[in-house]
Amino acid sequence: MPSLREKIAFYLDDVETSVGLGINLTILGLILLSSVIFIAGTYSLPTTVQNSFNILDTIILIIFTIEYCLRFWSAKNKSKFFFNLFSLIDLIAILPLLLGWLDIRFLRIFRWFRILRIIRLWRLKIKIFRLQTEDSIVYTRIFLTLFSLIFVYAGLIYQVEHQVNSKKLKNFFDAFYFVVVTMTTVGYGDVTPLSETGRAMTLLMILTGILFIPWQLGELIKQAVKTANLVEKECPGCNLTRHDSDAKFCKQCGTKLEN
Repeated sequence: MPSLREKIAFYLDDVETSVGLGINLTILGLILLSSVIFIAGTYSLPTTVQNSFNILDTIILIIFTIEYCLRFWSAKNKSKFFFNLFSLIDLIAILPLLLGWLDIRFLRIFRWFRILRIIRLWRLKIKIFRLQTEDSIVYTRIFLTLFSLIFVYAGLIYQVEHQVNSKKLKNFFDAFYFVVVTMTTVGYGDVTPLSETGRAMTLLMILTGILFIPWQLGELIKQAVKTANLVEKECPGCNLTRHDSDAKFCKQCGTKLEN
């Protein structure tokens, strides 16, 4: 009989059972909702709406903090959990609540990292979108990773530049546009950072674009070449349809393939 700690650890990472799927779907929904709140907050909104969003965001932040505490409590190896990449992202996401006594302008930077928490829920996305082929899994992973990276950069550059460059960076869309143009090294020059922090972040964006985008394009090309060498041969066990021409067993579930 599993203990309460083991049950909590299981359901926080499980996407197969109805309970685990429901918990992780709720977490994913809250991540996306909080991201929408951040974006909406960069536009001019009535005070009542803005106050409602702030209250809702605080509630979401409290839920994320409870979730982090439960993950930490149920972890078998506490130090390994704490220094895990996913756990560090979770911790950064809840810093605004844990360090509420600090300057709120400083804390706002950390909330943009919350979108990165969807990386932890990668298996959930495969479940939701019923991704079965290796192509669809690779393409979706690359898209979500790139989108999350651009989203975080857009939030950070808006946070550090909006006060000194409000004419060019009026809202999140302006920041998102600037990040895409910068990371792809197009550089139209219609938006330029004014603060030292903004310039340093722009340099980091350019380096990320130079290193990350060609790497991801290489992954896409490698996958395309690999796919070209596959043949249609459906697995009776998991329904995976594409395998190597000389494959006798399914590479996903190990079921023997029919000739």
